[in-house]
Amino acid sequence: MTKDRSSVFLFIDDDAKPLAELKTPIVFDFDTSKLTDGDHVLKIVSKSPAGREGIRKINFTVRNGPSISVEGLSEDDVVDGILPLMINAYDKGNQKSFVIRGSETQQTIPVWMWIIIILIAGWSAYYLITYFSGLPY
Repeated sequence: MTKDRSSVFLFIDDDAKPLAELKTPIVFDFDTSKLTDGDHVLKIVSKSPAGREGIRKINFTVRNGPSISVEGLSEDDVVDGILPLMINAYDKGNQKSFVIRGSETQQTIPVWMWIIIILIAGWSAYYLITYFSGLPY
């Protein structure tokens, strides 16, 4: 006795031709490397053995290209004069192996981190001076 299974059709954006036509249940490796970077819609159309249809749309964003990091200018900033910018572009590389060298993005140390470091160093200096001088607290 065979079970009738639903079929699913996968569409990308407004394409009339489906990306895939499959029988459920399935596990599908969705290769986004063939899509352009930007916003897309995955439309899944299901058809039951009784002839009924269901549709689900999933919005997603593809970023296959190198990631671009900009420090010194943010969205909607109001600026004047000369801006020092730090720009870095880096790629994921070969996802089957992980290489530490070159995989991080360089960034400056934020001001709040410097303040915390100075406070810890000042407290440590005060503690050491009072501990070794024998002065009461």
